[in-house]
Amino acid sequence: MANLSAEYLLTKLTDAKNHFERALDCKHTEFDDLYPYMIEHPQFFWYKRYVAWSELLTLIKLSEELEIDWKSQFTEKQAEYVTSRVMSSRVLDEWYETNDSKEHVG
Repeated sequence: MANLSAEYLLTKLTDAKNHFERALDCKHTEFDDLYPYMIEHPQFFWYKRYVAWSELLTLIKLSEELEIDWKSQFTEKQAEYVTSRVMSSRVLDEWYETNDSKEHVG
């Protein structure tokens, strides 16, 4: 069995994070190529996000098991969302933290 380097796993984690963010932004991902007929269905984008989220959580779980610091790849709030493991509408709406109420306090 080959040894996984921390650098390799963090690269894969970054790829998974980018995949999730592309899915959030409704941009093209590998998933579109695998299931081109799905684009016609309204639930497609939700399912596409779910698949990307699952991939991200799998790599984070593996990182934790190998005691590799994955949190440095995320903002503090994103790390909290990932730790909770539940992809909610709040995660979808606030992943990029552009709606941070502290910024809008007058």
